[in-house]
Amino acid sequence: MEIESTQNNITINGNIKTVSDFQNIRLCVDNIVSNHKQITITITDSVSITSSIIGYLNKLVLKDNIDIQLLIGNEKLMILLDDLNLKSIFNAQRI
Repeated sequence: MEIESTQNNITINGNIKTVSDFQNIRLCVDNIVSNHKQITITITDSVSITSSIIGYLNKLVLKDNIDIQLLIGNEKLMILLDDLNLKSIFNAQRI
């Protein structure tokens, strides 16, 4: 997995599946939300995301009032978010 960030945008390429992937994403997001209340995360091709990432993003939205938009490149991940009723919470859209 590769992660890039500029201002309040994060782009993640590759599959998200390990604990270190979660730690890298969390570190990157933490740096951005310290200055921004709105963040856009583009997940270009991962088929899934870990439950720890879902829980962390959920906390940001529901507790910390961070506006998150997920831009999803893989249809299977979009279906997963829809099945988990997370599409509207994370403002998930297909790219």
